[in-house]
Amino acid sequence: MNSKPAPSNDTQQDFSALPKHVAIIMDGNGRWAKKRLLNRIKGHEKGADAVRAIVEASRELGISYLTLYAFSTENWQRPQAEIDALMVLLKRFLMSEQKELIKNGIRLNAVGELDRLPDGVQEALRETMASTVQNHDMVLNLALSYGGRPEILKAVREIAHEVRRGELNPDQITEALFSDHLYTRQIPDPELLIRTSGEMRVSNFLLWQIAYTELIITPTLWPDFTREEFIEILRTYQQRDRRFGRTDD
Repeated sequence: MNSKPAPSNDTQQDFSALPKHVAIIMDGNGRWAKKRLLNRIKGHEKGADAVRAIVEASRELGISYLTLYAFSTENWQRPQAEIDALMVLLKRFLMSEQKELIKNGIRLNAVGELDRLPDGVQEALRETMASTVQNHDMVLNLALSYGGRPEILKAVREIAHEVRRGELNPDQITEALFSDHLYTRQIPDPELLIRTSGEMRVSNFLLWQIAYTELIITPTLWPDFTREEFIEILRTYQQRDRRFGRTDD
């Protein structure tokens, strides 16, 4: 796992070697606010600006899938006032960005225990997803009320029920079949996972999908994460030798 990459004077981007799918753990909104003696919600509001910048950059660079860890199953344990404010911000973001997503050919998708979200957020999510369903230039995938372990348990239960009903032989269970029971079944595994704020953990995010994902950790708090740093991280990724267990020989 790399720390924040050093700035580069090279302004050229090798578009042929970009990851198809980038996943980001957007961490540090609360600490950003605390450093400035602000309410944590101000950090989340500022973080929404970083989301817009990175979505725009991903679209312009030609990245096909961008998955953002927006709200985890563990986040439900936060103070209710903060959860309520986050849900208000999420609904506002979904409604305000709808036109931009359509204009830029971005399809919105969401993964997680979506039925746990407030009714108003679920409605805004359904509406925005429906309005962008015909877009094909990029998929913005929001992980909402998401946890990697619950996702894996859900897949195991579904497969177990199929076996019990006689629809599936245990010998037919493959990695591909298991992947087809995950929330991300129509999305390729990410080649690159970025975590902001310097924390060295994956926090229950895409546990099955990141088996061979390149990890890059930056100390930058999410609200301060910029398009420029994102591009530098993509350059760092392009320098990685992805062998998938093989040697260079």
